[in-house]
Amino acid sequence: MRVLGVDPGLTRCGLGVVDGSQGRTVRPIAVDVVRTPADMELGSRLLRISDAAELWIDEYKPEVVAIERVFAQHNVSTAMGTAQAGGVVALAAARRGIPVCFHTPSEVKAAVTGSGNADKAQVTAMVTRILRLKTAPKPADAADALALAICHCWRAPMIERMARAEAMAAEQMRKYQAKLAETKKAGTR
Repeated sequence: MRVLGVDPGLTRCGLGVVDGSQGRTVRPIAVDVVRTPADMELGSRLLRISDAAELWIDEYKPEVVAIERVFAQHNVSTAMGTAQAGGVVALAAARRGIPVCFHTPSEVKAAVTGSGNADKAQVTAMVTRILRLKTAPKPADAADALALAICHCWRAPMIERMARAEAMAAEQMRKYQAKLAETKKAGTR
């Protein structure tokens, strides 16, 4: 499975592609950071991120795009910018029919380090080790993008099993409710 991991941000948007195979084996394909200047107009910054995402999607052909979920930050404008950057990447993937999955920072940290409270240095160190890189990806946004892709490779089988189980449970509930309705209807005759 080829995954494009995205650590969204307006100033620095990390992009990382890995190939995952059976078990926990992952192989690095590419990593980079898209930068936009803080004094650039918002629409132009988002366009630059979108253009880069489209280029990466077309070049590396991921089967899925994994984006960090923005759920809370102290600075509202930073959270908005991060969400907007993630949104344009998700849109680029959706236009190509590529599924998009969102993972929280704690899910990513737990997947690659074993602790949902790991710091950026620990995540970078583990990404370097997992991918057997000679040097650590820099800046941290690059390492975070690779961590997102690794996280998705490792969590995807569980996510798929859970979705199948939920679909089965929903189907069983539908059948049960239909049988109850039929029994009730037969009892009123």
